[in-house]
Amino acid sequence: MAKLPLQYKRSRSVVYSCKYHVVWTPKYRRSVLVNGGDERLKTILNELCTEKECELLAVEVMPDHVHLLVEVDSQFGLHTFVKLAKGRSSRLLRQEFPWLKSRLPTLWTNSYFVSTVGSAPLSAIKQYVENQKGV
Repeated sequence: MAKLPLQYKRSRSVVYSCKYHVVWTPKYRRSVLVNGGDERLKTILNELCTEKECELLAVEVMPDHVHLLVEVDSQFGLHTFVKLAKGRSSRLLRQEFPWLKSRLPTLWTNSYFVSTVGSAPLSAIKQYVENQKGV
């Protein structure tokens, strides 16, 4: 089998390069991703990416929103990934940080922002995500 350029991934039947910038917020955009919840969320997202064979290229958790730069297999689908990420993180964070249950009826809003990274240099998007805390 021919060697692929580094920017491409291969699944069983597809060769792809699907990188996305994803942003979502807690319900009512409350500043609740603090006091260890931010670091635990990063761990949960890393574990999910490992499990689902996605690549988490950058992640930054702000008190009131989350930025991800992620590569997802086109057959698995970004919507499936975001649904799993938000569902699993909500369940685990609300179990481990009970004060979240008293502040919010649910942890995340139903919506999210997504943009493909095809038109911008990957390094620029990665730097943008990683520099969010400095803004």
